[in-house]
Amino acid sequence: MRLIVFDNQKDIANFGADMIAEVINNNPCAVLGLATGSTPVPMYAELVRRYEAGELDFSTVRSVNLDEYYPLAPDNDQSYRYFMNHQLFDHINIDKNNTNVPDGLAADPAAACAAYEEIIRDLGGIDIQVLGIGGNGHIGFNEPAEALDPLTHLTDLTEDTIRANARFFESEADVPRHALTMGIGTILSARRILLIATGEAKAKAIATVLSGKLTTSCPASLLNLHSDVTILCDRAAVSLCDPSLLATL
Repeated sequence: MRLIVFDNQKDIANFGADMIAEVINNNPCAVLGLATGSTPVPMYAELVRRYEAGELDFSTVRSVNLDEYYPLAPDNDQSYRYFMNHQLFDHINIDKNNTNVPDGLAADPAAACAAYEEIIRDLGGIDIQVLGIGGNGHIGFNEPAEALDPLTHLTDLTEDTIRANARFFESEADVPRHALTMGIGTILSARRILLIATGEAKAKAIATVLSGKLTTSCPASLLNLHSDVTILCDRAAVSLCDPSLLATL
């Protein structure tokens, strides 16, 4: 596990974009695992800038997204399909037929989740998976629990997550109570993982991850089982970490 601490979000966005650009330049048909939320937005803006400058070509890139609210239509302005279109896909030359987001209106969520796993397998797996992290340590919508699902599944959102996401909706009552999400095993199957965390609200979760201990009460701690994880943080996000741990990572 590699940790890099930055002074500002611009530098985080540039470094994250460097990592994704490296993957695409090495494999023009790369499969990107993408995340939503406010954390990766500066990095997506930097990828758009590089595309517009002629530095990146997404024409043969494929993508799979971590999760989607359920039930929510893809044209709803709070859906993650809508988010990805407006933050990234509409501004680069990716073929939207090669972009995948879980079906937020699936009549049979279990079947839709199984189909999503098959899509990932058929693509040959994920080359680099982008992650944010919740204040409670969730990645994707894998919330703290006694047991965690390994594969894509329908899950209940915790009250903490509902409250945290309410800022994106007109009211907390409008936040969906369920989501379709990649499971921990699906995330860990990616060849590389890039986790971005900024702000004091993420400090407790990041401290748990960097302790090296595994606990389902902080799902992100299971990233310690992966051989190629890069964590990009600002100083606020590592403010609760043991300084000796930071020195050795």
